[in-house]
Parts: sequence; C-alpha cells; structure tokens
Amino acid sequence: MRYVSINSVPNGSTGTVMRQVTDERRAAGDECWMMWGRGRAAENDHEFNFGSRAELYLDVLQTRIDGKAGFHSRAATKRLLRKLDEIAPDVVHLHNVHGYYANVEMLFDWLAEHENAQVRWTLHDCWAFTGHCAHFQYVGCDRWQRGACGEGCPQLGAYPKTVSKSSCAWNYARKKAVFTQVPVSRMTLITPSYWLENLVGQSFLAKYSVEVRPNTVDTSVFKPTPSDFRERYGIGERFMVLGVASPWTEQKGLGDFVELVKQLDSTRFAIVLVGLSKQQVRRLPAGAIGLERVDSPSELAKIYSAADVFVNPSEEETFGMTVAEAQSCGTKAIVIDGSACVEALGDSGGFVVKDCRAMKELIEAEAGLQ
Repeated sequence: MRYVSINSVPNGSTGTVMRQVTDERRAAGDECWMMWGRGRAAENDHEFNFGSRAELYLDVLQTRIDGKAGFHSRAATKRLLRKLDEIAPDVVHLHNVHGYYANVEMLFDWLAEHENAQVRWTLHDCWAFTGHCAHFQYVGCDRWQRGACGEGCPQLGAYPKTVSKSSCAWNYARKKAVFTQVPVSRMTLITPSYWLENLVGQSFLAKYSVEVRPNTVDTSVFKPTPSDFRERYGIGERFMVLGVASPWTEQKGLGDFVELVKQLDSTRFAIVLVGLSKQQVRRLPAGAIGLERVDSPSELAKIYSAADVFVNPSEEETFGMTVAEAQSCGTKAIVIDGSACVEALGDSGGFVVKDCRAMKELIEAEAGLQ
C-alpha cells in the first residue's frame, strides 16, 4: 500500500505525530512518503518539501491582508499535487493543512476527484471548522457553531493574524464547501482527544466518522532522568513549579504563571518556564526562571524530571502533550477542569482543578505549606 502523510512541517508536535504514523505504517509493510511545505530539506526520495521560504512569506503577507488562510500558495500546491499524481497513493493522511504552505481548495479538489485514495485527516486543533482561528475557548466564541462568522471575529490578531474584518464569513463558507466534498465513505477524521471529537460533532464535519487516537509519548526518552538542572539554576531545595509551551501566549496561561510568581514565596518556590521568546524572558518578574525553547527531547526530559510539579493552565489544548511528557518523567501535573489536558493525565495520577486560584492552593498543599 502507498501511504502519503502531509503536514505543514516535519518537526514540532504535529511533525512528531506524522513521523510516528509513518513509522507504524512502514512497520506494517506499507511504502510511505512524508511531505511538508515548511522546514528542513528532504533527506531521501520518500520525503518531499514542496514549499520555499519566499512562498511562505508571500502567503503570510497575503493572509495578513485578506484573511484567507489556506487559500494561497498555489504554485507550491501544484508541486505537491504533481507528486501525488506520480505516487498514486492508496491513502493520503493529512495533518495540519493550515500554516501558510498549501492551498486547501486545490488539495481537496484533488482528493475528491481521486476515488481510489482513502483520506485520513488528523485534526490537531479547531481551525478546520472555524471562520478564522485555531482555538476559540479563551474568548468563549461560538460563532462557528451557529454559522454566524459574519458577526465579526474577536481574534483577528491571533493566528492566522489578519487585518481583514470581512474574511471570516467567506472562510467559513469556503471551508465548509471544500472540506465536505470528499465522500463520507472515503474520509475518516482522527482526533487526539474525546474533547476535540465532541467539538467536531457540533461542526459541519459531523457527518464524518471520527477515530480518537491519543498522542503517544516516547517513553524511551521521556522517563525519570537525573540531571544537575536544579543546581545549575540555583533552585536548590525549593519546590519547583514547571510550565512548558512554545510559543507562550496568554491563552497558554502565561499570565497565570506571572500571577503565581507574585503570589508564591520565592524563598520556598521556584517557577520555571520553558519555551519563552527572548523578549518574554526579559519581561518575566523577578523570582521566575525563564528559558527559551528546548529542542532536544532528552534535555527536556531532564527538566521535567527535575520539577516537583508540572502546571498546564491552558484551556486551548486538543490533548496536552506536555502534560503526558511530564508525567512520563515521573512528575505529577496540574490541569484545568474542562480542558483536553484532563485526558492527557491518563492513569498516572495528577490533579484537576477548577481555576488558577485552586491551582495555587494545590501547589502550596503539595509543597507541605497547608
């Protein structure tokens, strides 16, 4: 069987999932290709980077102006489709189809026309069924449910950022038409959580079957790992509270961590944030330890292992990979009730709290101060 996986990038969280799927299919005997539009060059003839940096920047600029994310990059998509014609895949496994690298209308027209190709589509966020954003929980938006994206978007400044105030209704209508043209018999959706499956069931994609497949952690890497991290950063015997994200935003809970720094005694607690930008590191309040992105999984495992508790206050996660990684390293996690991160806790323990106030109280209790 010829199996093609397509994603925006070959690395990061979504790229890792794509590689895991590819490894599984190869182990099952399939001939597999991975394709992407941004990132490193291909390393063999079963990889294909069909985009360029110039095309990426042009797509970003066009999207900033017209707000039509996913409807540019025609030249890059033509290269992708020529490669698909050459391979004639039995299965096309989509991951993120957004990210300034592909034209979804051209891609889905090809998928609809090629009746011998089964389509599997892993949704890593909510972008596929909204008029603009990838996540809407932080602002409590329900326009996507009501088909009322013309009422105005409260997150035009969020990814994929735009100045266009009239694009959301157009995007919603076009996505609905484009993404639902593949027959139900040929497309299966995959979500990493039941939380996201529930949202899909409320969207225009509800007619498709959904397979819930939680993201998996590489336990050969993410395991209790000794290191000198606490000594290097002067943490000593203080209770270490860890947060990891990339990028850090208010939606990810950056503001919640800043409040924790202000509220917790710095002589007893050390707040460590990983994945910050240089500017964010400089702006952290005194008492917090800020690190930029750590690309090495083994180094990240050392940091997870050094912490006393891992905190993820975000409500905009479709699974919560950092939660699963931390717990795999032996560090219990605290998450907010109602988020997909609750599922990432699995059977390894961890804590679910109602809000950030309860989170602070729990941290103090875990440190033996209550």
